[in-house]
Amino acid sequence: MIHVAIVSYFSVGAYDNNTLDENQMLSEILSEHQIPHKIVSWSDPEVKWEQFSLLLIKSTWDYFDFYPEFLTWIDKIKKLGIPALNSMDTIRWNSSKRYLLEIASKGFPVIAGMILEKGLPLVKEKIASKIKTETWVVKPLVSGGAKNTLKISGNDWDQHIEKIQAWVNEEAFLVQPFVPEIERVGEYSLIFFNGKFSHAVLKTPASKDFRVQHYFGGTIKPIHPSSSMLASCQNLIDEFASESLYVRVDGVEIDGEFHLMELEMIEPYLFLGLSEQAVSNYKKAIMERLR
Repeated sequence: MIHVAIVSYFSVGAYDNNTLDENQMLSEILSEHQIPHKIVSWSDPEVKWEQFSLLLIKSTWDYFDFYPEFLTWIDKIKKLGIPALNSMDTIRWNSSKRYLLEIASKGFPVIAGMILEKGLPLVKEKIASKIKTETWVVKPLVSGGAKNTLKISGNDWDQHIEKIQAWVNEEAFLVQPFVPEIERVGEYSLIFFNGKFSHAVLKTPASKDFRVQHYFGGTIKPIHPSSSMLASCQNLIDEFASESLYVRVDGVEIDGEFHLMELEMIEPYLFLGLSEQAVSNYKKAIMERLR
């Protein structure tokens, strides 16, 4: 008999304030179809993973806070041979923003940036030779929720270098060009289930901010993407995510061309409450996989 784990995290309120409980929505979908299941935390040492025949990875929202442990958990699930949606190989690949450079290397428009490798000294001139904008965004290579993310002017680099060097001594970082379209327009998110487009939203930051997350005051509204934006995102899905149950493609439009900022395949919030077709599309995709 099938027994499904809805994989979440131990919530401390850091990443899920004022959000619709999509874990519960997923549970209701499975209950509707009389599929035995349980919501569990990926990091719970008491969980007997062997009891499950399938993992639905939904909201492991603190994985970047405990990254070595998360990678160990991935290895454990792989050794047990328990299938997961999305797959463990996909999740491992997607857990580090190095994947952005890989996607960019294949010719896709990406706000990729430059990696600041752990422990190496920072050299402003080297960064400036690769990041041509006046303003830069610095973030951990493994991160989420705008954790330890700075927007700084290259001219102000010296004021921040001590703090950033201390961060880089502990873990690798990514420095990216700041995209002013984020503040002026916002960030688009297109959600795909089983490789097919479902719905989309526009996330707009609060005034004088660049972080689009709702807990930083950002606003979110449903939108209908243009045909060119949809085509660009579909190309990314076909190339990198055709086997995934869910993918959220985050990006910006620059001079009419969609540029990828994140390909979210681990634990994206799916904005199921903002679109009439979102829940039905999600339900259909899940049942296609379970059948």
